[in-house]
Amino acid sequence: MKKDFFKGLRHGIPIALGYLSVSFGVGIMAVKAGISITAAVIMSASNLTSAGQAAGIGIIAAGGAIIEMILAQFTINLRYSLMSLSLSQKLDSSFTLPQKLIASFGITDEIFAVAVSRPNRLTASYMYGLIFMPLIGWSLGTFLGAFAGELLPPFIANAMSIMLYGMFIAIIIPPARKERNVLIVVIAAAVFSCIFKYLIPSVSGGFAVIISALLASVIGAVFFPIKEMREEE
Repeated sequence: MKKDFFKGLRHGIPIALGYLSVSFGVGIMAVKAGISITAAVIMSASNLTSAGQAAGIGIIAAGGAIIEMILAQFTINLRYSLMSLSLSQKLDSSFTLPQKLIASFGITDEIFAVAVSRPNRLTASYMYGLIFMPLIGWSLGTFLGAFAGELLPPFIANAMSIMLYGMFIAIIIPPARKERNVLIVVIAAAVFSCIFKYLIPSVSGGFAVIISALLASVIGAVFFPIKEMREEE
């Protein structure tokens, strides 16, 4: 068990280092939105998702309703359910239900990618180690960013707060350049977002994100079904 745990720790270090830099921007965003350092760190420690946390901070800053927060988190983080279902096929038979529930908390894009690429069955000890380091990196980066955000001059804090958006761009650009379908869906989501921002400002930011994501997803599902579905038809 110790061997698996420490192996997970080693494999989680690169993810933790990446999260440390990205969550620095999250911390700055949080203090700019009026969230305390303590609340920002607790948010990161209990919500290991960059996009979900960024959306949550925006909804809090805008004074959005709790239903907006629930729907936004559900929509943005729904992909983790699919990742968990896929990852469940690689779990060791010793994995108990309580252990699965604990491990499901830490399933992110990067952790899923590392875990699913492992040649052997995944034990609970390995998953805990793999999740532990990224969780520490994400929480620590948020703390450092929030602390710096209260000390740095506004123009520097504003510049550094775009780090998270840089990560999002880095995520979508490679697949968008490779697949025309992905590019069209990304552009559609951006267009819908701009429509809500400039033409329908009465719709709150939280609901605008939810509706834009759903509409873009529908366009992708209707006009660009995945190849496996087309072959079955």
